[in-house]
Amino acid sequence: MARVLSYLDAIGEALTQEMRRDPAVVVFGEDNIGGTGTNGKLGNAWGPTKGLHQEFPDQIFDAPITEAAFVGAAVGAAATGLRPVADLLFVDFVGVCFDQILNQAAKLRYMVGGKASVPLVLRAMWGTGMRRGAQHSQALYPIFAHIPGLKVVVPASPADAKGLMITAIRDQDPVIFFEHKMLYFSHGVVPEEPYEIPFGKARIVREGGDCTIVAIGRMVAEAETAAEQLAADGVSCEIIDPRTVSPLDEEAIYASVRRTGHLVVVDESNPRCSAASDIGSLVAQNVFDALRGPVRMVTSPHAPTPFSPALEDAYAPSAARISEAVQAVLRRAVPA
Repeated sequence: MARVLSYLDAIGEALTQEMRRDPAVVVFGEDNIGGTGTNGKLGNAWGPTKGLHQEFPDQIFDAPITEAAFVGAAVGAAATGLRPVADLLFVDFVGVCFDQILNQAAKLRYMVGGKASVPLVLRAMWGTGMRRGAQHSQALYPIFAHIPGLKVVVPASPADAKGLMITAIRDQDPVIFFEHKMLYFSHGVVPEEPYEIPFGKARIVREGGDCTIVAIGRMVAEAETAAEQLAADGVSCEIIDPRTVSPLDEEAIYASVRRTGHLVVVDESNPRCSAASDIGSLVAQNVFDALRGPVRMVTSPHAPTPFSPALEDAYAPSAARISEAVQAVLRRAVPA
């Protein structure tokens, strides 16, 4: 019988298995143990490290609320032989420790000619849907994808969350691991044994022949809902989940666009300099002759995330908006 886990438990299992495998894997962050008197029962926000302190008392650490300090400590630990997994909690907190990521973690291996590496994983919650307001709901993965030396992972399913986390921990370079808050309690089949999913290898979520939809993170589920609705009207959509935005599996996207002739990119980040604009421009530059209609982006607006529940729901891309974008692209199609 297939085993089902939540997205959050899949991440916790990856951490547990890697800490058992390699004592150099250490966990930094706030409330990983749980603070005074809880004896590891809290287990960080949402509980992915719950109970780990009892099994790994020398591999898991609570940090004070000072991201600059514990992310900087994680960078130094990685450069000197450990494999830290540091939890930033909300990615919105990155402004406090951006120098440690941008100028130290991302560049150290290059600056010393490959004589040292920074095998660091930085976990970060992101995204809309939990009514956390403008300072706790952003989709900042395009910022990190812009920086050479960083790898940027955006898993959309529990199975991918586990496999990509294991790959991230074993990688020799710093990895920013984006976990959408609204996916934490989603469920899916997850193998029990440890396994790796390679970076830069997209997943074909759904095959189709009329339009390619590239969707990132939580937007994969919205794209699947849209594809089901469109199928009822006779429109066949192929859904590509990049899994990682740096490296990006360009060839999988190009191959799909060559089959369908149309592209819609769904990206929860703001539209300017977004993952959607990057993917759209790459397709226009490299497989323009395959396109039979305009590339369409479905993103959040270029505005802060609203706190109002009704406005926040309207702010994020939805299945309805994806469906409208696909229909608009097909209406403007040039005959093959």
